[in-house]
Amino acid sequence: MSPNFAIRAGATAILSLLASVSVFAADPASLTRVSRNPFGKTRDDIAVEQVTLRNSRGLTAKVITYGAILQELQAPDRKGNLTNIVLSTDTIGKYEQGFGGAAAVIGRVANRIAGAQFELEGRVHQLAANNGKNSIHGGNKGFAQVVWTVEELGPQAQESAVRLTYLSRDGEEGYPGNLKVSVTYTLTDDNALRIDYGAESDRATIVNLTNHAYWNLAGGGSCLDNVLSIPSAFYTPNDSALIPTGEIRSLEGTPMDFRKPTRIGERFDRLPPGLNGYDHNFLLGTGGEMRLAARLLEPRSGRILEVRTTEPAIQLYTGNHLGNTAVCLETQHYPDSIHQPHFPSTVVRPGKPLRETALFTLRAE
Repeated sequence: MSPNFAIRAGATAILSLLASVSVFAADPASLTRVSRNPFGKTRDDIAVEQVTLRNSRGLTAKVITYGAILQELQAPDRKGNLTNIVLSTDTIGKYEQGFGGAAAVIGRVANRIAGAQFELEGRVHQLAANNGKNSIHGGNKGFAQVVWTVEELGPQAQESAVRLTYLSRDGEEGYPGNLKVSVTYTLTDDNALRIDYGAESDRATIVNLTNHAYWNLAGGGSCLDNVLSIPSAFYTPNDSALIPTGEIRSLEGTPMDFRKPTRIGERFDRLPPGLNGYDHNFLLGTGGEMRLAARLLEPRSGRILEVRTTEPAIQLYTGNHLGNTAVCLETQHYPDSIHQPHFPSTVVRPGKPLRETALFTLRAE
């Protein structure tokens, strides 16, 4: 190869790379980082908004006020092609009808509560039994089925953000206390989506907030060939109703051990009878400090999702009711914590607000 040819070939490669980058780069000074648009009305005639967040690298995240749902998150593959990587639908009517893949905020209490009741400060609180004899995901009308209020945020450098708020009244779905809840979605210029949760109550109550996003890093198809790692050595075993037994058990030698990167579908045949996928709570530590919770790789696209959180656990759910088309990585407190005193507490008291964060970082290689 002649020197001149090598120089020309190198220059062509550099120009090609710059051209591909320019598709996604935007001038931060001229970028409209946040915009709001109507998204229809609920069956109760309540207006729903869609808020679009943009970063300077071409990523967009769309959030709707119904359920504080992350409706869309566009992310590039190794070739720079953008694809929505969360399951979603296109109308408020479909969400209200129970779209099974909604990336909604779950509360007051995510996951299950045994017997659909709990005792707190000497009083028994009865909840909706909407999962057999148990309660799940906040009851018949949890935070995923209400319309939140958009709270304006001022301009931010190197990020786009929206805060959604909701007041859960004393007695709503059986829970005590007037609970003020906030969820802030922030899309950063380094391709991370941060979710900050806040909650404060005027009475002792229980709270466990999460986002139930169904991730499909390929934009379609099965998630079983995705490669997953979770840096956890312990989990909470369940009974037949998926209620924790109270035991904390080692993952060593089980099909739930993801400390080494493993294809999600590789050990399905070793799961307990009756399970057609994963629905397990992995322990991350005591909580309070940001730490790595999971890493998900989609080999064909090269997309990688890294999850970090201040929460003490993460629920792995492989979209079993959707034919394993997506995977949920729900940062959370342990399920049914109110009935297990040795689990990290989900009790929120007056003057001691809840503050938790989940960070979802995207890249491709």
